[in-house]
Amino acid sequence: MSNSNRYVVFCVLLAGVCFISWKRSLIGVKDALMLSGRGLILLAVCTLMIYMIQRLKSFFSPVCQEPSASPLHESSRLKQEQARINQQNKHNEKTSDYVEAVIKPRQNLFLQQKMERYHRMTGETWKLSQGFTVGEDESETHDDVDVNETPYQRAKRRRRLQTAAQVTVQQDVPKEKTVIVLPDEPQPDAEGVVKIALRCPSGRTIHRRFLKTWSSLLLLDWIKKSGYPPALYTLCTSYPRKPLLTAADVSLEDAGILVDTVLNVEEKDPSTT
Repeated sequence: MSNSNRYVVFCVLLAGVCFISWKRSLIGVKDALMLSGRGLILLAVCTLMIYMIQRLKSFFSPVCQEPSASPLHESSRLKQEQARINQQNKHNEKTSDYVEAVIKPRQNLFLQQKMERYHRMTGETWKLSQGFTVGEDESETHDDVDVNETPYQRAKRRRRLQTAAQVTVQQDVPKEKTVIVLPDEPQPDAEGVVKIALRCPSGRTIHRRFLKTWSSLLLLDWIKKSGYPPALYTLCTSYPRKPLLTAADVSLEDAGILVDTVLNVEEKDPSTT
């Protein structure tokens, strides 16, 4: 029983005794109050003594060791530990499989791409080829090779084949680049002169004077010379926005350029080409 419960029981008993004695006139009110006070003091002294005895006993008595776990609890703990170890091993196996199947191939591919980019930047693309064994290209694989052919004859035939290959390569002369030549700009006060401004995708604006009677294809030559090939770019009017008509038999006047005009150089939509 706790101390609070003891206090309550003692107070109830003491109050009952005092009430019964007072009712039967065994003791007076003053004596009943004195008896109650002495009882409370006695209870307080007893409680203090019990508390001090328990403290002294716990101070002088040795620390009690915890009882050893039962065999059932020990076996359960071992099973749980073994289950955790097995689960951790499964996780480690999955991690190693993922590293071998995904991480390492991805790292090898990334390293190979970096090496290829490095060799291309340094001009050592020959390192990217598999190569061949020395003397492998000199081996004869043709069926018409004469086994009685002397080394001199074999070398002569090989030189003749190399010369023929060089002549074939020299015949493949690259085509000459087309040089774009625009007509000279007319004078500002000439009749039929219009000034055209091009707004380029880079943000710059270029100006040039044309005659309205000139062909509209000169505008395509102009943007091509400015670095915007007509195969990828087109000319559009500012307002209303629409593609400018350009053809060999269409003049600037026929295309709608009657006064000074601003044209936009825009990229063509790949879906419409």
